[in-house]
Amino acid sequence: MKPGNFTLAPTNNLYYTDNHIIYLNGSFLNASEVHTDLYGQTLHYGYGVFEGIRAYDTSTGTRIFKAEEHYVRLKRSCQLIGIPFEFDTTELIQKTYELLETNNFKDAYIRPLVFCSPNMTLNTPNDVSIMIAAWEWGAYLGEKQLNLMYSSFCRPHPKSTKIEAKVCGHYVNSILATSEAKRNGYDEALLLDSDGFLAEGPGANLFFEKSGKLYTPQLGNILPGITRATVMELCQEQGIEVVEGLYLPEDLENAESAFFSGTAAEIIGIASVNKTVLPLHWENSLGKQLQTAYKDLVLERKY
Repeated sequence: MKPGNFTLAPTNNLYYTDNHIIYLNGSFLNASEVHTDLYGQTLHYGYGVFEGIRAYDTSTGTRIFKAEEHYVRLKRSCQLIGIPFEFDTTELIQKTYELLETNNFKDAYIRPLVFCSPNMTLNTPNDVSIMIAAWEWGAYLGEKQLNLMYSSFCRPHPKSTKIEAKVCGHYVNSILATSEAKRNGYDEALLLDSDGFLAEGPGANLFFEKSGKLYTPQLGNILPGITRATVMELCQEQGIEVVEGLYLPEDLENAESAFFSGTAAEIIGIASVNKTVLPLHWENSLGKQLQTAYKDLVLERKY
């Protein structure tokens, strides 16, 4: 498909200006002049995949954090749900750096999206496109500790979809959970899996601390977050034990501290869950220690 076949209808310009450039199917185009097709499978059925990536302004220039890991996961997500992926990951990384330079972004959030052509059937898409957008965005969940609510929605059952794929349609579940939490006066939601075990936030993985150890829900019912993996790497470097397993809500409620991890959220502390306050002061927690270490890593700060 030719790039000119697709266009983004102007919005309230939260994410782009009249001069903003995106990458689409091999070309750099003005975001306000690009159209999408109203009959695409991604629009109608959520049949598409995406990534969330961050670039940081470091002392050695703009650096995309774990770019390769993110683009490898993008490809893997496509493979898991049967969307053809014929794009070269090395080239996509290069084009992403070009996109940042074109928009003069040194610190930005990056959104690659693989979306499908017009097709009203439930079959494999006829054609596939890739878009990469970027915009300047602070920490998604803010800087203060979060007050969470257990969501009435659970994560999708792993036999109902490919949980480990970052699929567009999966995020209806996330929108429902976050919207419910905010309507009830909370900062964010925490979802359980279909068996009642702790799963994750709508867009972030969960860790909690007890007796000098960290605990995190095991893979199987959660998205294997790249930031989650980074946290575990930092723990190994710092001699912090991390235990993956199946945990119930009371395990979290009896914890000393907790935090979410995710590319958009980075590392953000949790103050309470369903009004149960976690007792350890954030500044004295393993989460705060890892939050600092993570920031040092992404900003390439050496001390």
